[in-house]
Amino acid sequence: MLLLNGSVFMPSVLTLIGIPGLQSVQCWIGIPFCVMYVIAVIGNSLILGIIRYERSLHKPMYIFLAMLGATDIALSTCILPKMLGIFWFHLPEISFAACLLQMWLIHSFQAIESGILLAMALDRYVAICDPLRHTTIFSQQLLTHIGIGVTLRAAILTVPSIMLIKCRLKLYQTTVISHSYCEHMAVVKLAIEDVRINKIYGLFVAFSILGFDIIFITLSYIQIFLTVFQLPQKEARFKAFNTCIAHICVFLQFYLLAFFSFFTHRFGSHIPPYVHILLSNLYLLVPPFLNPIVYGVKTKQIRDHVLKMFLPKKP
Repeated sequence: MLLLNGSVFMPSVLTLIGIPGLQSVQCWIGIPFCVMYVIAVIGNSLILGIIRYERSLHKPMYIFLAMLGATDIALSTCILPKMLGIFWFHLPEISFAACLLQMWLIHSFQAIESGILLAMALDRYVAICDPLRHTTIFSQQLLTHIGIGVTLRAAILTVPSIMLIKCRLKLYQTTVISHSYCEHMAVVKLAIEDVRINKIYGLFVAFSILGFDIIFITLSYIQIFLTVFQLPQKEARFKAFNTCIAHICVFLQFYLLAFFSFFTHRFGSHIPPYVHILLSNLYLLVPPFLNPIVYGVKTKQIRDHVLKMFLPKKP
């Protein structure tokens, strides 16, 4: 690491300060974050185990749920151990290469989760609007292609943002990142050089993934609601709508947090920095924490198997 006129040339180590303005209480903030992480890992692992070993759940809806659970575990694991190292053990340093890797993993898993939510919405659309063709359309081969497709889309679209930082940005005004993890814009803002290309590509990735997915998810649910309200029997309408409630809850909490965090980070200059960072942290930790709870409560098959595990039948 070389110092040139007060700037840093290609730093080898960066420093994450955690939550700016709240450093004195970070140790306490880490407690609920840790609890959320433990619940997320246990809850999603439980759902993965139930779906893996219960053959009756080897259906598209539950396979997508298993994909979502695995992604949630990976996403929260990318951020929380290092964050707790900052909050509890005063270990703020991270190598530049490790920072870029964490950045790529976080944004890739975010994009994968968005793609899985789109697949789940399309699955519900076909199951309700064209139920006779659902088994034919959502074959095992299509499920495999969807899993590979959302993973490749995420990995390929996020790689250039990492390469633009590594290859274009050489001079940095500081090595201190005002964040609790390596977020794209937080790192880009440290550079002295022109970062317009980095910002433009970041916006392109955000809107081409989240924007694309949210449009088609919204259209799917609009068509689902139109179909459900046309059903003649009230019981049939309730049953069809009930199968979508868990998906709608997960969809809303993921995208509302995503867009609120995204826009406040880029355009909310009047908002205190600790609000930005807390929103970013909650965006990554709340969905993995809530998803197994929502699906455990609202999905009867999952709920029944969980109760069977912890409340064995009386003789």
